[in-house]
Amino acid sequence: MQNKGKYYITTAIAYTSGKPHIGNNYEIVLADSIARYKRKDGYDVFFQTGTDEHGQKIELRAQEAGVTPKEFVDNVADTIRGLCDLLNIAYDKFIRTTDVFHERQVQKIFRRLYDQGDIYKGAYEGMYCTPCESFWTESQLKEGKCPDCGREVKPAREEAYFFRMSKYADRLIDHINRHPQFIRPVSRKNEMMNNFLLPGLQDLCVSRTSFKWGIPVDFDDRHVVYVWLDALTNYITGIGYDADGDSTEQYKKLWPADLHLIGKDIIRFHTIYWPIFLMALGEELPHQVFGHPWLLQNNDKMSKSKGNIMYADDLVEVFGVDAVRYFVLHEMPFENDGSITWDLMVERLNSDLANTLGNLVNRTISMSNKYFGGTVEDKGAQEAVDADLKAVAVGTYDKVAAKMEEIRVADALTEIFNLFKRCNKYIDETEPWALAKDEAKKDRLATVLYNLVEGISIGAALLEPFMPETAQRIMSQLGSEVRDFDSTKTFGGYASGTKVTQTPEILFARLDPKEIDEKAEALAERQKAESGGAQAQEDETVIDIEPKAEITYEDFAKMQFQVGEILSCEAVPKSKKLLCSQVKIGSQVKQIVSGIKTFYTPEEMVGKKVMVLVNLKPAKLAGVLSEGMILCAEDADGNLAVVTPEKQMPAGAQIM
Repeated sequence: MQNKGKYYITTAIAYTSGKPHIGNNYEIVLADSIARYKRKDGYDVFFQTGTDEHGQKIELRAQEAGVTPKEFVDNVADTIRGLCDLLNIAYDKFIRTTDVFHERQVQKIFRRLYDQGDIYKGAYEGMYCTPCESFWTESQLKEGKCPDCGREVKPAREEAYFFRMSKYADRLIDHINRHPQFIRPVSRKNEMMNNFLLPGLQDLCVSRTSFKWGIPVDFDDRHVVYVWLDALTNYITGIGYDADGDSTEQYKKLWPADLHLIGKDIIRFHTIYWPIFLMALGEELPHQVFGHPWLLQNNDKMSKSKGNIMYADDLVEVFGVDAVRYFVLHEMPFENDGSITWDLMVERLNSDLANTLGNLVNRTISMSNKYFGGTVEDKGAQEAVDADLKAVAVGTYDKVAAKMEEIRVADALTEIFNLFKRCNKYIDETEPWALAKDEAKKDRLATVLYNLVEGISIGAALLEPFMPETAQRIMSQLGSEVRDFDSTKTFGGYASGTKVTQTPEILFARLDPKEIDEKAEALAERQKAESGGAQAQEDETVIDIEPKAEITYEDFAKMQFQVGEILSCEAVPKSKKLLCSQVKIGSQVKQIVSGIKTFYTPEEMVGKKVMVLVNLKPAKLAGVLSEGMILCAEDADGNLAVVTPEKQMPAGAQIM
């Protein structure tokens, strides 16, 4: 296959605040499948991933654990790298932002931007979100909370260095307009343009003095570099960028990146801050930033406080590496969030992997052994029914290539499995067991089995980037090597006369859903035991919030709290967060809009008794009138729970 040139792909580097769950690992599997595909398709691929290891959150986590920040991140980085290896991730470089070469370049970049006037010293006063490590103005907050993660923010003021974002805003807008592929999917581009760029960019705080775990500003050591300026530059420091102009040949070859693969929650940092930093440095912008959706657990975002975490190593222990890879790749839509559950994984393994693929390979090898002692030969006894199988087989590469060009990996997998399904249909059409009864049709039987083996071989070659171990196992049983892509474009690449294995192995054994449920429960118990009951402790952990000014009893007496009963509830159109409830309070019904859609379905809300602030001045939220407020409790992760009375109380009961 001809060399199609370089292809530099990166993931967002994983934050070392704790062990990542399968929703986090999805991105690295997605990137690995793209990198493997591009390598096999003739590109000179460089695939970089790694860990983001600085910031206030990590400093606090280390203090809680009683270790130094470096000891803390060393441990978590080892865990993250171990999960990459477990999932068979073929990365070319694993960068850590505590690597000395990276830290030195970040300091040089900061100084250069300061010397050329893009960074200046000032003071910052605003609302600060510790989990996101971001400052916000009051106007940027959503319902008084961080617009990125929805958590509480606190007022903060400190001396800081700022980056002149507005200096480059028009240039970035022009670049986005002239390069429609720069931000994908298009919905992410529209969000960045309409919500951030077009309203006007404010200067960005790029240093902190309130904590120490960061890269020091080398000419003002009271300050550490803003974690996002530190983290984003890994994409160039990891391949040899030098801010003094002495970049390596590798950097000159690989930059600009062909694809930054990131989660949709950090799209703003990668499509606004990062390209502006690059413009200031005089470097080219990456060709494409793709903001993939989230993998949810049963349509709910994973978090420890919800107790719905699923880890890759646990899933691999039950299903195997390639089954996990297949699931997370196949179940994630192009633009919308995907969902993972134990039950759904069992269903996919049994139907797609055990039945469609595994049974196909097993039957074909078994018939080859039964009828021809394992030798597969093309006797040339072709019939009209063979034409469609051949057309599907040799046409699959083009279909897969078209999907991969659009980063529609789930659709590419579907095309490959359509080939396997066509092979299964071909067995039903040709009925090899019937042909075997007629000696005069022996050559036809041999040809049918050859066609099957060739179809499977083409499918295995295309499957390799996504399920590398499975592709190798298939071809090992067929007595051959996994083929290149070019050989999948014509029918007949499998060498006639090759012998298959005498004892075919089961690629994927069917699973009993009840047994998997028991294993899932056992894993949950094991996780709890290994963490020393950390989950229970977390649920019971106290949370300190920023105290508000004291009020008098007279102030409190102005607020009217009553028990309300939810009569009906529905989602607010065009809103991702809001539910609109009809709430019975005494003899009247009030309409109340609440930002709880992420945590409750409308069906779950109906019938609940809730605590309501009744005399709140009516206001419109997303164009819908709200006549009160349903009270909720919020944990440190921003998860909400509506407050309900401990005992049965009638709608309208006063809350004292």
